[in-house]
Amino acid sequence: MSFPPNLNHFTKALPFWMSLLTVPTAIFGAVNGGWAVFLLPVICWYFFSILDAFTGLNLDNADTDTDDDDLFWYRLITMIWFPIQFITSFAILWYVTHSGHLAIWEKIVLFFGMGVMCGSVGIVYAHELMHQKPRIERVLADLLLAMVLYSHFRSEHLLVHHRYVGTPRDAVTARYNEGFHRYFRRVFVESIQSAWQVETRRLEARQMPPGHPSNPFYLYWALQGAMLVLAIALGGITGLLLFLWQAFIAIWQLELTNYVEHYGLTRKHLGDGKYEHVKPHHSWNAAHKATNWLLINLQRHSDHHYKPNRRFPLLQNYTAEEAPQLPYGYPIMAVAAMIPPVWRRIMNPKVQTWRRTYYPEIESWLAYKNATNPMPR
Repeated sequence: MSFPPNLNHFTKALPFWMSLLTVPTAIFGAVNGGWAVFLLPVICWYFFSILDAFTGLNLDNADTDTDDDDLFWYRLITMIWFPIQFITSFAILWYVTHSGHLAIWEKIVLFFGMGVMCGSVGIVYAHELMHQKPRIERVLADLLLAMVLYSHFRSEHLLVHHRYVGTPRDAVTARYNEGFHRYFRRVFVESIQSAWQVETRRLEARQMPPGHPSNPFYLYWALQGAMLVLAIALGGITGLLLFLWQAFIAIWQLELTNYVEHYGLTRKHLGDGKYEHVKPHHSWNAAHKATNWLLINLQRHSDHHYKPNRRFPLLQNYTAEEAPQLPYGYPIMAVAAMIPPVWRRIMNPKVQTWRRTYYPEIESWLAYKNATNPMPR
């Protein structure tokens, strides 16, 4: 890598650094309490959505052959986020459990916001990092996931979701007409089960038992345990409960995003348990500029599944003719998903249009569903 890094590239990458706004916002809420504890979810959910209304859509595509040296400033924000989140989260945890100036409700709302931050930024950055080859990036992904007690997401996402997305074998693909609340209860259990199963099968293929030390679940449990011990050491039982609360909210944020990304989309079954290759039209695409700054282009999800290892600044946008489009960015769509009748009113007609567009030969989707029951894992 060439040094010093090109400052022109930093200017282009700067909008993606806006996630750092959440740090002073969290500190301000912890110090001042009252109305300030509501600021974190407002920033993550509404501020960037309001910016979308002014900035519009980003339909431009970067050159996919861009050299890694030119991506330094994009990569740096994802790599420095773990120490920033770690110090901010645990410093605030210690502060609010020792200062005594916040009421119980203020602590609950504040750490709700911390969970929104760790879900909207931390897990999204972990997702980017876990897909990359350098070991340091994958380690940082594991550390970020441990902070929200969802370490198995790495195994489930890389080895199950990407392989089986849009099929009955993928727990994370939301079924047509499946409300989010039912989906969340199902996925919360099934994702850890599928992650354990895929890792034990990998060990069996190497003639190793599930309890072999190379099973990554031992690393997951160790990292998560360390985070829990630290929370107790810094804040006692109150600190532990607040840490668990923010972790739950972060997981809820993640699964809301998963729900939105693939709702109702299905890969065609080819027979004998085989499905067509993943294509851009198997994920919902969103080109909203500001929320893509916050979510480091995660909303260009059609291209992410088409080219999973492509770094976020190089992810391509697709037109409505190439991939289905969401009417709003993820934050607004996530709010709609929390109200199933509203979600179905918005999205079910879009799924029906998607079916007619890409699979006109399938006359009865109920018969198709019954013919493609989940295959044994």
